[in-house]
Amino acid sequence: MDFKKFKAATVQTSPVFLDVEKTIAKAISFVKEASANGAQLIAFPEVFVAGYPYWNWIMTPVQGSKWYEQLYKNSVAVTDESIKPLFKAAKDNNIHIVIGINERGTSYGEIYNTNLIIDNHGNLIGKHRKLVPTWAEKLTWTSGDGSSLKVYDTEVGPIGTLACGENTNTLARFTLLSQGELIHIANYISLPVAPPDYDMSEAIKIRAAAHSFEGKLFTIVSCSTISQEIKDALRADVPNVDELLTRKNSAFSGFIGPNGAVIGEPLIDDEGIIYADIDLSKCIQPKQMHDILGHYNRFDIFDLRVNTAPTKNITFIDNHEEFNKK
Repeated sequence: MDFKKFKAATVQTSPVFLDVEKTIAKAISFVKEASANGAQLIAFPEVFVAGYPYWNWIMTPVQGSKWYEQLYKNSVAVTDESIKPLFKAAKDNNIHIVIGINERGTSYGEIYNTNLIIDNHGNLIGKHRKLVPTWAEKLTWTSGDGSSLKVYDTEVGPIGTLACGENTNTLARFTLLSQGELIHIANYISLPVAPPDYDMSEAIKIRAAAHSFEGKLFTIVSCSTISQEIKDALRADVPNVDELLTRKNSAFSGFIGPNGAVIGEPLIDDEGIIYADIDLSKCIQPKQMHDILGHYNRFDIFDLRVNTAPTKNITFIDNHEEFNKK
């Protein structure tokens, strides 16, 4: 059995706000840098292409409506020409990419918070749509469904991903673990508008550590930052935007091992790219103690059922021919 060893990279930075092509170009620059430094996997933040709807938190829904329109116009479908350079960059640089996008739906009121999983041959092997938008995010995103709760076999190992707050969803996490997940990508956004006593960076670390410790796997965290460009864009509608969107300990990016401990030094608030060496054989010994997928569970007592059918908006039934037969 081949126990994979590889170098992984994770990015903590901001997108070029509501600009798909420039954000893709920025992502590709990080891809090239990571590959040049020997990384075979790189993680990017939640909805990195091309921005997070911060207006939901600092404006009324009516004020934010025009911003929703801008976000929809700068959302992408996986078949768009604008995103194909990212697939090519994965192939050209022999690197796997997990990246968040605002995925355009077929209705103008339909945007998904989606993570793309791209292999090192430039193939889009999967996408995960966030199951439940968190709190104010419900003003923007449509909920995903169980069809995207999958783990993908790759040359570096089995990869699964969840976006931001859904890393708190125990059943979603177990669904990925049960499919053999050993590399978990958890991507986030910086959230300065959280309650005063809420330490966002610590909360991110706790969630990542919980998943790694419970599942005995590696978690890679990528979190965005809020650039001055984003604040300046929103300033006309919210004059005190700097005050509202500036806060320490709002972003955490890093690596968590199968023992639940942070590997190396994480990035907290600062922008950049960091690396870690991943050895999947390190998942074996911790599982001897607590394997919740095997000997340390009671499946005769617990029965989790997951609906993996894609959501259907409508079902058309033509009974005309059947009626005539009668």
